[in-house]
Amino acid sequence: MAPRVLLVEDDASIREVTALGLVAGGFDVVTAADGPSALARFRADRPDVVVLDLMLPVLDGLTVCREIRTESTVPVVMLTARTDAIDVVAGLQAGADDYVRKPFELPELLARLRVALRHGRAGPGGGEARPGEPAGGQPPLRLGPLEIDEAAHQVRRGEAEVPLTRTEFRLLVALARRPGRVLTRDVLLDEVWGYDFLGDSRLVDVAVQRLRAKVEDRPAEPALILTVRGAGYRAASGAEQAGAAAAAGTPP
Repeated sequence: MAPRVLLVEDDASIREVTALGLVAGGFDVVTAADGPSALARFRADRPDVVVLDLMLPVLDGLTVCREIRTESTVPVVMLTARTDAIDVVAGLQAGADDYVRKPFELPELLARLRVALRHGRAGPGGGEARPGEPAGGQPPLRLGPLEIDEAAHQVRRGEAEVPLTRTEFRLLVALARRPGRVLTRDVLLDEVWGYDFLGDSRLVDVAVQRLRAKVEDRPAEPALILTVRGAGYRAASGAEQAGAAAAAGTPP
């Protein structure tokens, strides 16, 4: 079955041409021209990936993206005609996984969608794992007070599940697998987003910011995901993790 993409674009000519290109690229396409229609189609058609224009009538793309994120971890690729970095960052902070600038070449959009879908298929799977019982039978990763079940795509702090998007989860796993090791932004782009030649380091920086807001006790003073100035990011070392777990009252 062809993966379904919801294309949200208010410009009729861009919407039509892009939809034709996506169909030719192997996608089943549904479309919407404004924010309310986008949310209605999203809920009715349950797409595998969303292509979402930033500038929409009635409800803008940021609002639509935030609403989608309250319901789903489906990959979202934002379209933006703006060149200001602030607008790009705002889209990523709203929960978009990636972005493409207008005017864009269809092969670039297709490449990004295929990457998003490849990761999306590795997303949350069937069956619920109970705390301490990883779905894949492998011991969970641990990062301070966090228990990370890769097979179930679940993160827990004690009994509570920490809700992460698919991109945030992949980023956390990439770091937690190698505690204490510095990973450059280029390495994280390759491992988390699946490309380097199309990459933008802002994807990494904003994703780290969003992840810290969910897993750190004090995101402004992170103890689990640390910045190495001029180099990249690293997960806390074993000793640092033990301290973080102790501070949170969770056994390391």
